[in-house]
Amino acid sequence: MRSNIVLWWILTAFFALMGVVYTVWNIIAHQDRPIVTAIEWVGTVALFFAAFMAAMIAFYLDRTFKAQGGSLPEDILTSDIDDGDPELGEFSPWSWWPIVLAGSAAVGAIALAVGQFLFPVALAIFVIAIVGWVYEYYRGHFAR
Repeated sequence: MRSNIVLWWILTAFFALMGVVYTVWNIIAHQDRPIVTAIEWVGTVALFFAAFMAAMIAFYLDRTFKAQGGSLPEDILTSDIDDGDPELGEFSPWSWWPIVLAGSAAVGAIALAVGQFLFPVALAIFVIAIVGWVYEYYRGHFAR
């Protein structure tokens, strides 16, 4: 995790430096304009915002690393898979319901682009997919 923290701080410095270079370059390229209109604000704000977001991630990872009291088994190169937490939850690799749920999201997005009449269809597919996914283990071959 320590290497991830260093990489995020490097990325923060890179975005901040590129934001300064981009802003100064625009001011030099448009010397005939006032400084407020010479700066291309969208790119400048985007670069500094990216630096800010990378700094937030680096800060969060640093605080998490210090709070956990050292390296986790996942971060040690000589550790085995069993050294970490073995219980990660239940996962159904054979389930088709997430694909149906993604289909309902796709129909909903198409409804935004094409027409409002598709929203009830997307909502119906969504309800069927959620009920099917929740009750997947209730009956049938995988019932418990």
